[in-house]
This record gives sequence, structure tokens and C-alpha cells, in this order.
Amino acid sequence: MASQRITVRVPKELGVLLRDRSRAKGQTPSDVVRVALETYLGRGAKSLSAYELAEQAGIIACAIRAPKDLSTNPRHFEDFGKNSK
Repeated sequence: MASQRITVRVPKELGVLLRDRSRAKGQTPSDVVRVALETYLGRGAKSLSAYELAEQAGIIACAIRAPKDLSTNPRHFEDFGKNSK
């Protein structure tokens, strides 16, 4: 892919946020800025599924020591959603 290099000056706080976000996502700062620009300019990649968004948010497999069948076994749903008062 042919690319064009640009230089952008940002406030220190924004630079810190960019660095932190890129580390958290395991991406380079350039990747994070590229995705942000594509999204802002309406040229982003395909829409992500709910699963992909949840995975990016870090909530997939975040329940530690939970049963493997937590989301599929009916016995785990007993009294689910009932008020516990």
C-alpha cells in the first residue's frame, strides 16, 4: 500500500492518551490514528459485529473461574433477572 506521511502536532495530554490507547490495543500509534481518521472521514473498514466490538472492549472471556457453559447451560439461568430483595 502506498502511503503518505503527515506530521500532526497534538497537546501533550492527547499524545499521552494516544500512547496509552495504542499500548492497550497492541497497535502502533500510527495504526490508531489511521483507524480514527478513517472512522471520522467515513471511510472506515466494514462494520464490526457485536462480538468483535465486545472482543475489542476486552469483555470476552473476562469472567475468571466461570463455568465453561455459563452462557448455554439452563441451570445457570435459574432466577436470572429476578429481584433478589
